[in-house]
This record gives sequence, structure tokens and C-alpha cells, in this order.
Amino acid sequence: MDNKFIISPSPHVFAKRDTTRIMSDVVLALMPALAVSVWVFGWGVLAVTVVSVASCVVFEWLVQKYLLKGPATIGNLSAVVTGVLLAFNLPPSIPLWLVMLGAFVAIAVAKMTFGGLGRNPFNPALVGRVFLLIAYPVQMTTFPAVATLSGVDAATGATPLALAKATLKGGGSVSDVMAQLNVTDLLVGFKSGSFGEVAAVALLLGGLYLIVSKVISWHVPVAVLGTMAVFSAILWFVAPESYMPPMFHLLTGGALLGALFMATDYSTSPMTHRGGIIFGVGIGLLTIIIRLWGAYPEGMSFAILIMNAAVPLINKYVKPAHFGVNKKRRAQA
Repeated sequence: MDNKFIISPSPHVFAKRDTTRIMSDVVLALMPALAVSVWVFGWGVLAVTVVSVASCVVFEWLVQKYLLKGPATIGNLSAVVTGVLLAFNLPPSIPLWLVMLGAFVAIAVAKMTFGGLGRNPFNPALVGRVFLLIAYPVQMTTFPAVATLSGVDAATGATPLALAKATLKGGGSVSDVMAQLNVTDLLVGFKSGSFGEVAAVALLLGGLYLIVSKVISWHVPVAVLGTMAVFSAILWFVAPESYMPPMFHLLTGGALLGALFMATDYSTSPMTHRGGIIFGVGIGLLTIIIRLWGAYPEGMSFAILIMNAAVPLINKYVKPAHFGVNKKRRAQA
């Protein structure tokens, strides 16, 4: 009997879950938060989401077909995920032409320029969001207050992070900020902001689904949120009327959306669990630093992009043990 060995390049691991299945799970996990956002802000949320998703899919198809001249890749649903995440980072009242521009930057510049899915060093949705924030700061920082499905117009409202930053900078105290906020509203979603920021409970449920179904591991989200909690708790303990408490930082801005759905992006996060923890700690520290001492009230997007740039360095110095090394060490012991 002849023994035939087939030698081929890695990877050699086969699984039933392919890219399309993973992306569909991410979209499914985001649906509860989308539903809450529609409830809070009205049907305009769906318009922004549909335009964002459609634009991302069309731009990827066009670039792949006419510039890269390769087979279509829109079937793996990664463009759909980018579109949903980009929409979640935008104000519900943003003009739709800006949504399309953000989608172009996210797909054509941040993703396809590097060769497509798996080759992009930066999270595409965040690149699109940061571009719009820098180029169109007024439109990106004008947030409507909560509305209803009846379509009643809502007045412009400040986000909790912007409210806290303005109050503390103006000589107010933490008590003054908390007197204007309701913890229940922070949990359920009745607060101004990008519509992916509002639904804390819904985002947690979606993130838990991804962890339980093993689409993502717990290491990066726990490292991000844990670092934010510990760092902000130390400052709050030292000066409780000058720094907001940890729960405030965890329930506001893009903390949950970033930690659960954007920092865990396969293409732009470290390959190992230890690397993921280092990555998450860096994001958590940078987010609080930017929130407290930066020009913007929110820092999650910038923190993730900065740590995306550090991923190659993390992967270089934090590597898994070579096959058989641990076994050999145990035998020697």
C-alpha cells in the first residue's frame, strides 16, 4: 500500500464557518441595536443604513471589477458589515450624500486599495467615519435628540460625552452632569449620539451572541472595557467631582460598539489572545486619554485606528509557541 503525503502551504484548518457565515452572524448581532435605534430616532435610521450598505457593496463591486479586475467579492458580505458599522457611526440626521462619500472612503480607500478583505491594515468603517469627522465636523457632530416613530421632529441635543466635557471644562462638577442624565436612558438608548452608540443593552446582547457562537473571543472586548473601567475608576476615586465614573464611560459614546464589533475585526486585530489583550489595553487607555484631555469628547475611533497601526508590531513580538515546544518543555521538567 502506497502512502501518499500531500504537502501544501498553510493554513490547514478547515471549518464549516466561512467568511460569509461569519459576516452574516455579525450583521445578525447588530440587528437588535438597529431596532432600538429606529425606535429612538425614527425611520431615518433605516435610510442611512440602507444607503451606507448599498454604497459599500456597489463601490466594492466597481473597484473589484474595473480596477483590480478580479472575481466579485461582494458575496462574502464583508462590504455589508462595513456598511452597517459605518452607518452605526453616523448621526441619524446626516445628509445621505455624506453617507455615500464615507462609504467610498471606507471601501475604495481603506479596504480595496490594499487588496481587499484580509489585507487592509485599518478598520474600513472607522476610516470612513474619521474622514467625515475631520472633513465635515459640523454635520458629524450635529445630533438630534430622541424622536419617535411618528416622525415628530426632534431638537438637536448634546451627546452625554459632549455634555460632560463642556460642563467640566466650564467649571461644573460630576454631580452637575449626572443631574442632567438618567442611567436607565444610558442603558436603553434614550440619548443623543450616533445611532449605533445609543443601545447599550442591545449591543451587549449582540456581542454576547458573537462570543458564545465563537465568532469573536472575549479577550479584546474585555481588555478594552476593563482597561477603560480601571483607568477611569482610578481618576474618579482621586477626584470624584472632576472625573466621570467608570459606568458613564462604558455606557456612552462608542465604547461598546467599538470594543465588541470594531476592535474585534479579524483583519485589523492581533492573531493571538495575548496580543489581543495588549491591543485591547492600548485601545482602552487611548480612549480615556482622548476623552479627558483631547479635542474631541469621544476617542474610541481614533484609539482603534492607532492600535490598528501597532498590530504588525504586536504580531511580531507576541507569537504562539512553536508546535511541540510546550510538550518538550514539560518532558524535560
